[in-house]
Amino acid sequence: MISRRDFLQVSMAASALVGASGFGNWARLAAQQSLTQDQLLEFDTFGNVSLIHVTDIHAQLKPIYFREPSINIGVGENKGAVPHVTGADFRRLYGIEDGSPSHYALSSGDFSALAQGYGRVGGLDRVATVINSIRAARPDALLLDGGDTWHGSYTCYHTEGQDMVNVMNTLKPDAMTFHWEFTLGSDRVTEIVEGLPFAALGQNIFDAEWDEPAELFPPYKFFERGGVKVAVIGQAFPYMPIANPGWMFPEYSFGIRDEHMQTMVDEVRAQGAELVVVLSHNGFDVDKKMAGIVTGIDVILSGHTHDALPEPVLVGETIIVASGSNGKFVSRVDLDVQNGRMMGFRHKLIPIFSDVITPDAEVAAVIDEQRAPYEAELTEVVGETDTMLYRRGNFNGSWDDLICDALLSEREAEIALSPGVRWGPSLIPGQKITREDIWNVTSMTYPEAYRTEMSGEFLKVVMEDVADNIFNPDPYYQQGGDMVRVGGMAYRIDISKPQGERISEMTLISTGEAIDPARNYVVAGWASVNEGTEGPPIWDVVESHIRKLGTVSLDPNLSVQVTGV
Repeated sequence: MISRRDFLQVSMAASALVGASGFGNWARLAAQQSLTQDQLLEFDTFGNVSLIHVTDIHAQLKPIYFREPSINIGVGENKGAVPHVTGADFRRLYGIEDGSPSHYALSSGDFSALAQGYGRVGGLDRVATVINSIRAARPDALLLDGGDTWHGSYTCYHTEGQDMVNVMNTLKPDAMTFHWEFTLGSDRVTEIVEGLPFAALGQNIFDAEWDEPAELFPPYKFFERGGVKVAVIGQAFPYMPIANPGWMFPEYSFGIRDEHMQTMVDEVRAQGAELVVVLSHNGFDVDKKMAGIVTGIDVILSGHTHDALPEPVLVGETIIVASGSNGKFVSRVDLDVQNGRMMGFRHKLIPIFSDVITPDAEVAAVIDEQRAPYEAELTEVVGETDTMLYRRGNFNGSWDDLICDALLSEREAEIALSPGVRWGPSLIPGQKITREDIWNVTSMTYPEAYRTEMSGEFLKVVMEDVADNIFNPDPYYQQGGDMVRVGGMAYRIDISKPQGERISEMTLISTGEAIDPARNYVVAGWASVNEGTEGPPIWDVVESHIRKLGTVSLDPNLSVQVTGV
């Protein structure tokens, strides 16, 4: 008799071969004019339970451009495994034709040219159309939001997240979990969560004083769908006080807490759960490791690392779904659950091509209402760009090169540091740069652009620490985003080395001299997690710099030499 694991693996292999994932159809469409809304939404309803997953929207209400990374290095057991496959290798892996819609949506190559043909992506009014279509076929589908929702834009900052709350309430999610939301401050988070008409989940959100589960964030919620008792367990970002300022939410502690996760899975199973879904903001590699440790999870809906995978990854008997970011994709997962067992699944990663999908009128009106008081500020043109501006990538992105240039110039520094965050839309050459564009890559509640002195020795320590957060072979020790972006300094990194030995050949670009461990350097940066950091907000620094330039034109960044891949 075929085992459940073998059945799932065969199902997965078959879906990849015959397109039951729904990916093959739109992947093979050759040109924009052949792409239709019906084709994007086509799906053969399957089984008895449907999940709809969105994550890492980062407050992007309107259509944008968003370039996927060209470099995403995996280490340890994840070396060479998805999502650490990019560009042409990614296209070969999934049989994606060059120039196709999926090339544009899922890969970085020829991005500017393809963007001009296929147009913008995202827009929550278009996301609403996709959700409504799924609900028309499966009215009791569960809509689950993976977090990083109330953060990342001009209007979100000025309304303390209320714009996103109002729009998401219109979409009617069933549950969400959290990360950047906590940087609104615990008082504001409490205020919002207490008024949410859906579940706010986090099995790993604990009361810091008593080391007990926080009452405001239940670990799980049960739903009855398609005659199936479904348990959704929330998993918030584990490393909040490390990656973000702990002083903004001192009442809470986080962590992976996989032992507690196992307890929660066992608990919901004992209460009759026939399908266990983890709504996670761990990041994909952490989810893979957790899936290999915690037994009894059927589906992990993965967030945080912004990966967009056209088919789920199977770990044991758990399928892991990655749904991208910035409102660019919606995942649909249909499951056949019989007698308390997941017998099979179908999945589709639906790209939100904004020029193809008709906006939902109700949600479009709510979005416009949120933006109306700020429209003049949002649309003011600050400059234009001759260079494609993007952020994603392990070591640098042109948006961060521009931010580092602004810090060097406006703060009169020798070295600039910009955090390796993944959020932020792209701009293509020839676009005007508006104030909204700047805020989309800088908006946060601790934006101070500091100016300080650091010794060469301390700079090395900082670089090594961040490098270990990214490239530690154990996913449970990967606590950061991407590598800190550096301006004014070149360096070599060997990712195969152990902690403390990865960074070498640090050089001050302005003089060509090696960084002296004993010398102090003037360093400017932003997004410090330290309380009381002083300086102008980073968006003002960047706007001032762009206004002086008029037109942004950046040379390729060749300051980082990478070995040991």
